[in-house]
Amino acid sequence: TDAEVNTRKKTFTEVQTERLDQAERTVLIKCPSKLSEKKLLQYLSSHGNVKSHFFFENRGINALVEFSEKNSVASLQDAVGIPNAAEHHVVPFKSRLFTFTLKNPGSQPEETPLHLSPQCHIPVNDLIHKLCLADSISSQMYILLNEYQLTEENIKLRFLACSLVRDFARAYFPDSTVKPFGSSVNTFGKLGCDVDMFLDFHDTQKHATKMKKGPFEMEFQMKRLPSERLATQRILSVIGDCLDNFGPGCVSVQKILNARCPLVKFSHQPTGFQCDLSVSNSIAIRSSELLYIYGCLDSRVRALVFTIRCWARVHGLTNSAPGTWITNFSLTMMVMFFLQKRSPPIIPTLDQLKELADVKDKHIIGGYDCSFVSDLRKIKPTKNTETLDVLLGEFFEYFGNFDFRRNSINLRKGKEVNKPESSPLYIWNPFEQDLNISKNVNQPQLEKFIAMARESAWILQKEDKTQRIIDKEPWGLAALLIPFGKRNSSKMKNRMKGIGSETIRSLLDSLKLNSANSQQKAAGK
Repeated sequence: TDAEVNTRKKTFTEVQTERLDQAERTVLIKCPSKLSEKKLLQYLSSHGNVKSHFFFENRGINALVEFSEKNSVASLQDAVGIPNAAEHHVVPFKSRLFTFTLKNPGSQPEETPLHLSPQCHIPVNDLIHKLCLADSISSQMYILLNEYQLTEENIKLRFLACSLVRDFARAYFPDSTVKPFGSSVNTFGKLGCDVDMFLDFHDTQKHATKMKKGPFEMEFQMKRLPSERLATQRILSVIGDCLDNFGPGCVSVQKILNARCPLVKFSHQPTGFQCDLSVSNSIAIRSSELLYIYGCLDSRVRALVFTIRCWARVHGLTNSAPGTWITNFSLTMMVMFFLQKRSPPIIPTLDQLKELADVKDKHIIGGYDCSFVSDLRKIKPTKNTETLDVLLGEFFEYFGNFDFRRNSINLRKGKEVNKPESSPLYIWNPFEQDLNISKNVNQPQLEKFIAMARESAWILQKEDKTQRIIDKEPWGLAALLIPFGKRNSSKMKNRMKGIGSETIRSLLDSLKLNSANSQQKAAGK
């Protein structure tokens, strides 16, 4: 749509700023099951103009309401009563979470059913059925993208969750903000994914710098600690306690302060999200912006990434729990690298984006150069016209025959380079160039990926689409989203030569077991 094209032209920072501003003017209301939408909006309009609203299902019916002006939220907060404390004593924190009830529910006239915005994607089996009705693999991939990507409503809900956490943080740090990063903002988020958020103090630092301009210096007296890590741990510890003790709907709060990147995990019941809160992670933000740029440059980029990630999940190559399997981030980087390698390339290398950067794009973080252009208009569109049908088959062909023993994947250069060390899969961190983002992946998992890629390439090359449609069998992408079980295991043996016979034998055994289980269990393995 035109609106989507206009959104795509905005810089990452512009989009974030707009979204955060929207979130500050937004409230979340728990509604009764029989709700008069007209009466709710009538009541809310008495506090100011309602700019947008939508309803969704999460432990009952909920409404997200965005006002045109921020002072409308304050007006509503002043008019709302506190809950009856007869059974439980309440913590007197006035948030932007409300409960709307009808005094005489029986007397309400019949209302038109509410339109509920979906907050999770359809099951794989339903997706396969939809894909079979498409006319090409490209169409199938865009259908998958449309079903799985974050909706406008879901994105608004994510920014609201961050804004509600920020309300607590500002009790201690008035200039702080809480911003989402990762899949919630990089254009590659899937409905149902967690919300990664970080507490940002950059506004405080800018303020401190300004105060030093002039004939004298004036600065705040602040608590001094021996290290930045200790400061981060203490801040997160206090905010975690605050959410746990006083945050409406914040449950299962876990403070994981000794991790490499300290964080607080919690479940935010009002929005239904699992959240991870950390403190300013500048390199993670740059990674989010880099992916945002790649996702905006060409519609094929996101369609291919969503397809490959769905395929990997179905075949148990990725897992939501940490372990020795390939992560979604590593898979996404592999897709980006593949698109850099096309002739002509579909997306530029990181070094090419760095060459286009101007002064405001310069970022040196912890000694690492994280500079790249932020203005999408400066990047020339690709002349590559390959269809997604071609790209999907070529992706499996490319990585099914990639020399993982010798070569590593480098997005900064856009070419294979010799491995600096012996990890089975080596993908250079785009910014922290001494780190391998896929260091967790072991040899059996890599070999399983290669085997699945080869099998998928073979299916796409050999299948007779017309015959499969006549036989009412899944074809194209739909055929790749069914776990390869007993019917394929004998054929797979010939296509796996040279991968590692012992590992493949155990892989084939596990595939036979998988066919007897549900797809969910297969993904779990």
